[in-house]
Amino acid sequence: MDFRIFVEPQQGATYADQLAVARAAESAGYSAFFRSDHYVAMNGDGLPGPTDSWVTLAGLARETSTIRLGTMVTSATFRHPGPLAISVAQVDEMSGGRVEFGIGAGWFEAEHRAYAIPFPPLGERFDRLTEQLEIITGLWATPVGEKFDYSGVHYNVSDSPAMPKPVQSPHPPIIIGGGGPKRTPTLAARFATEFNIPFVPLSTLQTQYERVAVAVENAGRAKDSLTYSAAFVVCAGPDDAAIARRAAAIGREVDELRTNSPAVGTPAEIVDKLGPFVEAGVQRIYLQLLDMSDLDHVAFFADEVFAQLR
Repeated sequence: MDFRIFVEPQQGATYADQLAVARAAESAGYSAFFRSDHYVAMNGDGLPGPTDSWVTLAGLARETSTIRLGTMVTSATFRHPGPLAISVAQVDEMSGGRVEFGIGAGWFEAEHRAYAIPFPPLGERFDRLTEQLEIITGLWATPVGEKFDYSGVHYNVSDSPAMPKPVQSPHPPIIIGGGGPKRTPTLAARFATEFNIPFVPLSTLQTQYERVAVAVENAGRAKDSLTYSAAFVVCAGPDDAAIARRAAAIGREVDELRTNSPAVGTPAEIVDKLGPFVEAGVQRIYLQLLDMSDLDHVAFFADEVFAQLR
């Protein structure tokens, strides 16, 4: 089992806060530090305000050395595909080839209104996501010295030099996720290195994994060519008092957290609750760390939980 740390900086975090978590995760042996790509807090005041995901990851690329870095997930509505391909390739070079590229269709309408970002209907957002993936992978795959062209409904590329190239070959791992029954599995089977489903019960996860597996088979890919992952809120402690303290710090009730996330409880409890998810095919877990000031939480989970499962 592979464990990663996942944070939500739009809820209120500076670059320094994120750097501290990334370094703590690197020191504790997590395989990656991921952050969301949002511009508005879902609750609370979000102070001191949002930080851009790819600007943040560029900084972290130069201030960490081994931990992988990525987005869960970049919204296709936020950036044009050409500049996004350049940004990801550049951060991949800055990190020495440690970037992973999570991308989705976008969903949070309020942040689009707040920052003058168009928010098309769902079907169009998926169409744009598909075209973005075709363009970005096409730009990265074009041999040096050749040009790339693309004609789509929403985007057109003409005579692009298709530079720069990412360090990783053929490109950074692509992560696609979500619970959509048709288009999401198809996109994952076509483009993804990893499929992720966040914050769902076991039965929902199993159903979606089955859909994706069918899509992978229909695409002619090997079954083991895709990594299956999940994301859960983390709230761990050595005893009930510590768990309650950490739950209170993120404004949640312990009983609710225990019901909705297998990464809540004592180490023994968490190992036991993760068992059925491992049996269902989960190979990688993103731990949503909602209190970014609690670096001891990062170390505790590594020492007491994932050391038993790796």
